[in-house]
Amino acid sequence: VPVLLLVAAPYIRRYVAGGQCKSTARLEGKVVIITGANTGIGKETARDLARRGKVIVACRDIAKAEAAASEIRAETGNQQVIVKKLDLADTKSIREFAEKFLAEEKELHVLINNAGVMLCPYSKTADGFEMHLGVNHLGHFLLTFLLLECLKQSAPARVVNVSSLAHHGGRIRFHDLHGEKSYNRGLAYCHSKLANVLFTRELARRLQGKSQRRAELTANALHPGSVHSELVRHSFVMTWLWKIFSFFLKTPQEGAQTSIYCAVAEELDSVTGQYFSDCQPAYISPRGRDDETARKLWSVSCELLGIQWD
Repeated sequence: VPVLLLVAAPYIRRYVAGGQCKSTARLEGKVVIITGANTGIGKETARDLARRGKVIVACRDIAKAEAAASEIRAETGNQQVIVKKLDLADTKSIREFAEKFLAEEKELHVLINNAGVMLCPYSKTADGFEMHLGVNHLGHFLLTFLLLECLKQSAPARVVNVSSLAHHGGRIRFHDLHGEKSYNRGLAYCHSKLANVLFTRELARRLQGKSQRRAELTANALHPGSVHSELVRHSFVMTWLWKIFSFFLKTPQEGAQTSIYCAVAEELDSVTGQYFSDCQPAYISPRGRDDETARKLWSVSCELLGIQWD
């Protein structure tokens, strides 16, 4: 058995690694924002895209973000890796980030909504939203809203939402969005990842409705795979399991491939409203294809954030 495992190991690793982004597209003169790019797949996405163009690393922890950015600058030789403060658990911070960005930059070509929390004990954001929903969905919803005009004016441009296979286990519980009646941290994560898929779908529908033949501003979602990252830090059991089974998990660099693919692949120039895994289209759960829920979630999200987004 040990010999068999040794022989099979490279094949297992290759299978686990999944799809790779083959695109060599350059991003000279283009601007990319990546949220949560100080660690995990966000950092690896930033590392790759920094070899292609200007990257803004938008993070809550500035010290960690500066360390990651300086490592990426040294490795890629690109000094245009810029750190900006963004706390997705606070709408005031999101508005300040957007205001500063719009004052300093004229264009935005790719927005990668990557940051996320997972398996948090019950807690709320600064605005009273359940933490998973607040950070993973509402924070990115507001950020995209505030940067949308800039994205449109910079078109062709892309919005890339990092969701998860976990969206299959989610449902949008409009009667208890903030988990005040009942809360399960695993399910709360699934619900927020379903919200990412529905937001992507509705955003793509609205953008297409207003444009001509091809999509100048696209929105796509993705599943990065099961990645060995800090995302499970709130769960002792998951952290322990992740260590034991790390051989069967993607590295952050492997997990970043589909985010990079959605950000740069030429064949996706006019593809919108889709969901990808391993750099190819993937199956969306029936709940993730429910246009009525997508529309309702959009309107409830606007209400919660106090914005009008038609």
